[in-house]
Amino acid sequence: MATTALPTTDRQYDSMPPSSDERSSLDQSMRYIFALVRRRLWFIVALLAISIAAAVLVTLLQTPSYTATSTVQINDQSESVLGEEMDSDSTANTGWDVDRFLNTQLEILRSRGLALRVGRRLNLFADERFYNAMEVESIGEGATEQQRENLVVALLQGNMRSSLPRQTRIAEITFTSTDPEISAQVANAYAEEFIQANLQRRYDSSSYARNFIEEQLQDARARLESSERELNAYAREAGLIRTRDSSSSGEGGGSTSDGSVTSASLSQLNEAANAARANRAQAEAAWQAEQAQPLLSSPTVLANPTVQSLMTQRSRLQTELAAAQSRYLADHPVVRELKGQLSATETQLTQTANSVRNSLRSDYQAAVAAQNELESQVAGLTGDTLAEQDRSVRYNTLAREADTNRSIYDGLLQRYRELNASAGIAASNLSIIDRAETPQSPSAPNLIHNILIGLVLGLVLAFAVVFLRDQLDDVIRVPEDVSEKIGMPLLGVIPYSEDDNPMEELADPKSAVSEAYNSLRGSLLYATPQGLPKVVLVTSTQTSEGKSTTSYAIARAIAKMGKRALLIDGDMRRPTAHRRYGIANDRGLSDLLTSNAPAQSVVQRAANEEFSVIASGPTPPSPTELLASNRFASILEELSAQYDCMIIDSPPVLGLADAPTMAALADGVIFVVESARSRRGMMKVALRRLQQYHPHILGAVMTKFDPSQAGHGYSAYYGYDYYRYTSDENASPA
Repeated sequence: MATTALPTTDRQYDSMPPSSDERSSLDQSMRYIFALVRRRLWFIVALLAISIAAAVLVTLLQTPSYTATSTVQINDQSESVLGEEMDSDSTANTGWDVDRFLNTQLEILRSRGLALRVGRRLNLFADERFYNAMEVESIGEGATEQQRENLVVALLQGNMRSSLPRQTRIAEITFTSTDPEISAQVANAYAEEFIQANLQRRYDSSSYARNFIEEQLQDARARLESSERELNAYAREAGLIRTRDSSSSGEGGGSTSDGSVTSASLSQLNEAANAARANRAQAEAAWQAEQAQPLLSSPTVLANPTVQSLMTQRSRLQTELAAAQSRYLADHPVVRELKGQLSATETQLTQTANSVRNSLRSDYQAAVAAQNELESQVAGLTGDTLAEQDRSVRYNTLAREADTNRSIYDGLLQRYRELNASAGIAASNLSIIDRAETPQSPSAPNLIHNILIGLVLGLVLAFAVVFLRDQLDDVIRVPEDVSEKIGMPLLGVIPYSEDDNPMEELADPKSAVSEAYNSLRGSLLYATPQGLPKVVLVTSTQTSEGKSTTSYAIARAIAKMGKRALLIDGDMRRPTAHRRYGIANDRGLSDLLTSNAPAQSVVQRAANEEFSVIASGPTPPSPTELLASNRFASILEELSAQYDCMIIDSPPVLGLADAPTMAALADGVIFVVESARSRRGMMKVALRRLQQYHPHILGAVMTKFDPSQAGHGYSAYYGYDYYRYTSDENASPA
């Protein structure tokens, strides 16, 4: 939202840092709300007074009612009487299940069944005192029992409240009626019946479980006996002798343990055959590797100790023979002896190596023979085992069925024993903490409470009405409305003149009006990238909004800066400049538009002012046609060389085409908006009409703004209080 631009000097000495866009928007919204509340203050006060009076009246007309409260502790597990394994009601709830359990208990407190138990306990179905306490009439003698029950249950459920405060297991049970004794009796009856109903449900549940398990146990016993007899009969018929282990039968979904000799022998022979195959494969691989190697290069041969010894001996003899041949002739006895020893050693080495290799072949042949023998035996036993397995299919099926029936029977028997041991022994997980006492003072009506409710409802209604009226109200009242309602930047805010004579206040440089127009001048100096616009058009939606005064103030403020300012009275239908500035109107703008006279020939000096004025001149038959001609543009071009700024005081936009025509030739358009008079609809129509000529709209100036009627914060926000000068020389500076 745009605000009034401040002069450079004001910004330079501003001690407050600039706020963020969010903070600025929030501050403006709060000011707008405060202003709205201030305008409708009496309406809001009247509505609040009516709401409070209505609350007091309702309080006086209400019958006093009394609320009694009893408290019950709800544990998520009961005490174990026979131990956790035997006591089925001692199971604990953990985690999120605890919350669900506690909420379930609260729903039981609100149930119809518990309300019936309370009604029967206190015999409320025929109790006239109870009906009087609930401020209802009894049904009468002709009412059925069901009708009485329905009425009493509805009254009990409608006036009983149960709650469970957070981080606690103490449930509060409250009952409200006009009779304090009835309230206490019903609250205590609810607590007692809540505990009794809990115990009854446990006993009923245990009794039903015992009867059910007993029936299931009888059926399981009969099925077990039948399956055992059928299994034994089939074993005798098929000639099968098996050793069965019921503890391991059926585990993991498998079959029963098999004690057959044939199956055991087949299993052992199959394992031996598998080992023989592995040995044969290993021996075959070793023999094939040995065949691929030269005799004395085989790692197996070289690893033999005898071969290693012979090879060492051969190397020694070769060395000695070489030494002897170097000293003796070939037929020397020493040489012949060494050659004989060497030949014998090599022969022995070859025989030993062949022996090592033959041992590998023998191992391989033995492994092949063992494998063939074992595979032959396995093949023989496989047929016997398959024949026996065909006869065992029915046996295994019957054995599984018998084992299953035995497991079911054992589980039911164990559970039946536990239920018989714990039948009729139950500890409640509920206990009464505080019994309800007869209340001594009424709980309702509460005058303070009702007044607060009336005050809140009155405030809600008042603000709803105020804001609804504000949304339907399209009058521009405060500066924020300029951007929010018409979407236009705000150039300045001109306060309302107390003596309804802004010209006199403009003459006083210390007045708020003068300061406001000086601020507007600062905004115009930075209104465009080039600075002060050359031609400024001042217009408004309707008449008497302050555009002529604004035009005068702008021209006067610019002239005081030492700039050459020219004010042009563009309203040739209702001219006012000649009377305001004391100049002649015999020649003016209309003469320039209808002739080729130089523009300077009609320029006059305003009385007691530093700026020049062009009056409107004699009223022409059709001002719009004159303004639409090229002559007006040439006049502005001619004057622009002689003046720094030209301000055109134009007619209103609505109903006339003069202002839009001149706006198309201006460098900037200022839209004057009168506070508390201009309406959003009219202004939007005027802006749409003006925008058809594609003008450069600088923004809006709000005139005749009374901050005292808009809210306490506006006067200080726009700086009006700051300029209340005092004649006291000792006054402290602001």
